[in-house]
Amino acid sequence: MQEKYLFEYAVIRVVPKVEREEFLNVGVILYCAGQRFLKCIVEVNETRLSAFACEVETTIIQSNLKAIEKICIGGAEAGPIGQLDIASRFRWLTATRSTVVQASKVHPGFCINAEETLLKLFQQLVL
Repeated sequence: MQEKYLFEYAVIRVVPKVEREEFLNVGVILYCAGQRFLKCIVEVNETRLSAFACEVETTIIQSNLKAIEKICIGGAEAGPIGQLDIASRFRWLTATRSTVVQASKVHPGFCINAEETLLKLFQQLVL
């Protein structure tokens, strides 16, 4: 029998007007300590985003999402946060913020393969 691992994930959202609490899901970040896994998948459907919030600058959104991807990978290129261990990077990325790009609350689950689980969640929650 294959071993199941505890994982945590959050949905990455674009919240154009924080005070209205409306958002568009653009990605998923998944952390699994047992598999030493931290990765995100992001995709911005610019047509949907412009219909949802035409005043948002997509270049700024893309830049913020690239920073999240770099922090997940870690290393010097990701700055001081990228130097932290993967659990600390995940906690930093999913901390509550009132910015245009933010993460949902963290949700737990069990998986056999973290990469497959990330892809499945991305399909279900973003696409």
